[in-house]
Amino acid sequence: MVSRHQPTGAPAAVAPSLMRSMNQRLLLERLFDHGPAIRPQLARATGLSLPTVIAALGDLERVGLVRPAERPESLQGRPAAAYEADPTAGTVVGVDIGRERLHLLVSDLGGQLLSRLEVRNTAQSADELVEQVEYAVVTATAQAGVAASAVTHTVIGSPGVFDAERRSIRFAANLPGWQRTGLADTLASRLGAALTIDNDANLAAFGEHAYGAARGLRHFAYLTIGTGLGLGLFLDGRVYRGATGAAGEVGYLPASGSPAPGRPLRSGQTLPPRGALEEAVAADAFVRRALAQGMPGPLTAESVFAAARAGDTRALAAVAAVAGELAGLVAGVLAFLDPEVIVVGGGVGQNLDLLEPPVLAALEEMTPLRPKLVASALGTEAVVRGAIATGVIAAREASFTTRTARPVEPVKPTEA
Repeated sequence: MVSRHQPTGAPAAVAPSLMRSMNQRLLLERLFDHGPAIRPQLARATGLSLPTVIAALGDLERVGLVRPAERPESLQGRPAAAYEADPTAGTVVGVDIGRERLHLLVSDLGGQLLSRLEVRNTAQSADELVEQVEYAVVTATAQAGVAASAVTHTVIGSPGVFDAERRSIRFAANLPGWQRTGLADTLASRLGAALTIDNDANLAAFGEHAYGAARGLRHFAYLTIGTGLGLGLFLDGRVYRGATGAAGEVGYLPASGSPAPGRPLRSGQTLPPRGALEEAVAADAFVRRALAQGMPGPLTAESVFAAARAGDTRALAAVAAVAGELAGLVAGVLAFLDPEVIVVGGGVGQNLDLLEPPVLAALEEMTPLRPKLVASALGTEAVVRGAIATGVIAAREASFTTRTARPVEPVKPTEA
């Protein structure tokens, strides 16, 4: 958000331009956040003078950032000109890269969805995945009636941690080759737009805060359980990433009876980069537990939960066994973070109705702390909705900066 505090001590030649820009930003954000308004209404809401509002709106209209709007129905009295932010001034693409599927959304600057696309992730290498993401973006933007080259900002949600120095993504154990150096630059060059890459659980937390089950909350955690395991932290009103961006990589916590990830085994081999707790509670853990209970294969986590919901005692035992491991993580989150709620999402997490009873039962043996667990309101779109919310902020800023920029007159060399 733009600060309302006026700068002090600025040179006289700079201050008017800076103040004009600040006023324009303030009005544009007000229109985006609160919808159409008349000029006196905007003056009262922002504390700006009516002449300042009129001038700023005129500037914004000339560059295509605001447009005339229908007068709000709530207003009475003499008709007056109303304005609204022009959402068509930019386009945002959100991409959720999962091991099984890619989810894409395209929106305007108001966050209004223009198209959605879901495709299977068939890639077996980083190069194949980059190509598949590029093709999916082209397809989704075409469905929205927008050229891919006209996208203002693209946000990609991925497992792992973005490494700005190596331009790579660390800890994405479920995506083959995804950790190679320079991957981010390859994606940016292929997509041809300003690009943000963020951890999928972080984006899901931001999405739930913007559109879902955590609206209005300042302290909550988003726990995603699917083919992988992740924790998005929203603390004191913002996403918390830690010193290197690895906050929430809870898949690398130890699980009962499992060695720490990467520790040499007695055979001299090492564990794969996947973490011990992720191995113990992600989707395939439910399949292993169900097979051990005597359920006939082939199985998927989805089929195990379907059987549990139908009352199969073997499936219920498998769910309870994995829930016991999951309860240890929940206990740690409660003790360290004391969140208002824990939002549970992901392909497995959508079965909270079956997971919650055994998790709470296991917590009875571990801690006096009790969680408030709520199911994700955004379901499988939590990550990509968070990507859209993130991209809208970036795209609004980019559109404002680009459209209000004025060419600078070149400085003439001084003659000797």
